[in-house]
Order: sequence, then structure tokens, then C-alpha cells
Amino acid sequence: MPSLLPYYQDRLLEAGCDEAGRGCFAGPVCAAAVVLPRDFHHPLLNDSKQLKAAQRDLLRTVIEKEAISFGVAMVSNEEIDRINILKASFLAMHNAIAKLAVIPELLLIDGNRFTPYTGIPHVCHVKGDGKFTSIAAASILAKTYRDEWMEKAHFEYPSYGWNQNKGYGTVVHRKAIAEVGLSPYHRLSFRLLQETPELFAEETE
Repeated sequence: MPSLLPYYQDRLLEAGCDEAGRGCFAGPVCAAAVVLPRDFHHPLLNDSKQLKAAQRDLLRTVIEKEAISFGVAMVSNEEIDRINILKASFLAMHNAIAKLAVIPELLLIDGNRFTPYTGIPHVCHVKGDGKFTSIAAASILAKTYRDEWMEKAHFEYPSYGWNQNKGYGTVVHRKAIAEVGLSPYHRLSFRLLQETPELFAEETE
């Protein structure tokens, strides 16, 4: 497992930011912002997509206990349809940052672009969740909080298999859409009834 860098620079207080659920057919997009102590280390910490669910759950508990501050926020599928998924992802990050109990002096953003957050400079890092501890920690919180939301939604609409696929476009999910139609939690802007199944990947985050 590659070693994560503890910070991007050693002068300003950093917050790592990441999102989960951007490519899903259903449910909210979730983002987290995390400020960690500079000496934080955990041997399992990595990009959430590289970990098993039990490892993510364990790390969530550790991160929430040891972080200087963290914030988690979701943007609903209705809002995603209204403003588009990219803007919704940035909005979720902004809302997560706003929940921090301390004000960071630099934001480390996973990805290649970001809408600036007023008053705080940012640096974008492609695949940053596999490079920096704070972004990796944010990826863990965003993923586990969103998965928890989808597991609860599964009990309302069990046909789609959200307890397993978490809203991603698996074969089970696509077949259910074809057979029973869309739920109130589906993202209508993704044109799920018009697209061909072959266009969608079956792997989840």
C-alpha cells in the first residue's frame, strides 16, 4: 500500500476535501472536509475505493475521534438535477467546509477543478485521495456517510439493490429501473430511461 503524505505544506492549516457518489444513478452526492493533526497516521488509511467496507468503517471511527475538525454534507438528487452534478459536488464540498469548527488556511481538493471557497485558497490534486492523508480521510467519511444513507433508502425501495450497489449502475440496478421505473431518489438529469445499459460501468466506488 503506497504511503500517503502527511501534508502538502507545513505552514498553513490544511483541510482535505473529497466527495462520493458523483457517478451514481440515485441518491445524494456527499462531501467531507477534514482537518487532521500533522502527525496523524493510520496504517490502513488510503483512498476509500481501495479499501473494504469494514476497513472504511473502522477508519471513520478513528478519523472522527482524532481529527481536529471534520464536516460532512450532502446535496440531494433534486438539487443535482437542478444545478448539475459538477456544481452539486462543489456545493457539497462548500457545505462540508462550512461545518468545520476551525477555519482552515488552505484547502486540498481531490480532482482537477473546484469553485473557490470565499476567503480560503485551494490546491487541486488529481487522485489526491491516494496522495494526502487529509484527502484520504475526507474520502472515507464521504463514502461511509453516503453508503449509510443508501442502505437506509434501500428499505424504502428494495427493488434496486442499493444495499449492495449504493446507487451505482450495476446490472441489478439497471434491470430494476427497466422493470419498475424510477424512484423519487433517482437523478432524472442522468436520463436513465433513455440511455443504453452498455454505457454504464458496473463497478462502484
